[in-house]
Amino acid sequence: MILALDFPSGAACFGFLLQLERAVPEDARLRWVKVGLELFLAEGLPLLARLRSAGYEIFLDLKLHDIPNTVAGAVRSVLPYAPRLLTLHGGGGPAMLAAAAAATRGSSTQLLAVTVLTSMDGPQLEAVGLPPDPATQVARLARLAGASGLDGVVCSVEEAALVRGLLPEALLVTPGIRPQGSPGHDQQRTGTPAEALRRGADKMVIGRPITGAINPPAAYLAILDEVAAAF
Repeated sequence: MILALDFPSGAACFGFLLQLERAVPEDARLRWVKVGLELFLAEGLPLLARLRSAGYEIFLDLKLHDIPNTVAGAVRSVLPYAPRLLTLHGGGGPAMLAAAAAATRGSSTQLLAVTVLTSMDGPQLEAVGLPPDPATQVARLARLAGASGLDGVVCSVEEAALVRGLLPEALLVTPGIRPQGSPGHDQQRTGTPAEALRRGADKMVIGRPITGAINPPAAYLAILDEVAAAF
């Protein structure tokens, strides 16, 4: 499990993590966290160093998308802070993806191509000139990511089995995870933890079902139980 730290400040972020640490048994301690644009832009690179010193593995979800030279430079800028995972948009094209892959060579950071955001559905894809079937676009960008030397792919649970079939050795991360009965919020293509695992996900990103819960430690432990039951 990767917990999405979608907080407006470092103070809110670490306050929440401390609450979780105090209430969760050591053998169930959270190991992976996701830093997205909101928190990264508020706190910058020093936040990554602080999270690393606290023992967390970092999924840096910046979804980089620019010309190849700019993306490669951005990748090199974060490498000293050793995020384990870093995202860029698969739609940036083969030259951009290859430039990013070259920039990470020799580092411990793995690159993931974001295929189709879980907030998008068929009509939204069609509105920007793409095939209205998300699976078609996900498959196209997953193949491109593999051919460009990336380590893995981000896709919804709905396309996880498709991507696993296309890229058997790739690291597969699924956001939009919602425990049974949870609201989807602004996500269009969601799935439960058990569904994500059954369909081939290596890691799953969960945010608001935990961070927005009345009792976050209880919600976190309940999701761990749901994951354990899937095995």
